[in-house]
Amino acid sequence: MTQLRTVQVLGGGSAGSSAHVRSLAAGLVARGVRVTVCAPDSLERTYDFRGCGADHVPVARRGDPVSLAALRAVCATADVVHAHGLHAAVRAAVALGGRRVPLVVTWHTRVHADGPRGHLLRLLERRAVRAATVVLGASSELVDRARERGARDARLAPVAVPAPRRAPAVDAEDECDADGKARAELGAVGRPLLMAVGSLVPDRGYGTLLDAARTWRGLDPEPLLVIAGEGPERALLQGRIDNEGLPVSLVGRRDDVSGLLAAADIALLPSRWEARSLLAQEALRLGVPLVATAVGAVPELVGEAAELVPYGDAASLADTVTRLLADPGRRAELAAAGPVRAATWPTEDHTIAQVLSVYDELAQPSPG
Repeated sequence: MTQLRTVQVLGGGSAGSSAHVRSLAAGLVARGVRVTVCAPDSLERTYDFRGCGADHVPVARRGDPVSLAALRAVCATADVVHAHGLHAAVRAAVALGGRRVPLVVTWHTRVHADGPRGHLLRLLERRAVRAATVVLGASSELVDRARERGARDARLAPVAVPAPRRAPAVDAEDECDADGKARAELGAVGRPLLMAVGSLVPDRGYGTLLDAARTWRGLDPEPLLVIAGEGPERALLQGRIDNEGLPVSLVGRRDDVSGLLAAADIALLPSRWEARSLLAQEALRLGVPLVATAVGAVPELVGEAAELVPYGDAASLADTVTRLLADPGRRAELAAAGPVRAATWPTEDHTIAQVLSVYDELAQPSPG
């Protein structure tokens, strides 16, 4: 009897890739696969990989000799190593050090950078995909990018993540009460609530979002924009909010994002680039109207179930939101279209089955 042994390697651990690894680990374990997740302790505390039956080996984000040695020891006993993200892929390739262990790399997203950093990122991308036996891209654009960087085998593999979980409601009245409590906590009683979620970094487009918020100050009632997330741009964004008197609240990292999002009138995704955005998926599944930038894989993800605007166009973003706030019929159309569109996406079972078929194709497990 043989048991397939896989190692899942997480680097920075974005919300999307971490949730995917948790879902993937649970599905693989249920199918008799032995799974070890190499990730920082902070991600284990958040996603509880052990709770789904996987082993967890603490590996810090930094690529120091101790972390690489720990990763090398785990990968040496694997039938397949699966790295999620660029930095995880490079570290896994270094840890394998030429061993004949198949390396699968999933690209969940891409990083934008110019100048010397952009050149370094391109070098890392080439190293990562050329070391990989198979590259799985979450979008067609990522598959094309991997092939351009020299991938031997790049395949489309849309990533499904668990549907958002809300506290159970006994009936519609209870659900309305939960939404009302969330709005009251955020300070959005008697006014529209706009919601954005994601790390406070330049590529998220929050500067453009604040530009648009200047326009919304003239609306009656004035909408409140809530941004959930943390990151290096917090001080800069808070400074603008204070100096310009913007109706915006930075609420930091939250564990109840699904509940907050469900209470919103409109969800906003102003990013420079996205593959299968976690926010977009949650908003459509919950039936929350979404306004997003027409970038990356967003158009193919949402279809006609969201309003799309150009990246960096504050006027278009502001006008679209203003129009939706004044048109409850259109918001109702989008709310109904979201779950219908979400039903066309790959399920967690489909995603797990696709990944397992790749493992079975590549691995030759030894008796154990």
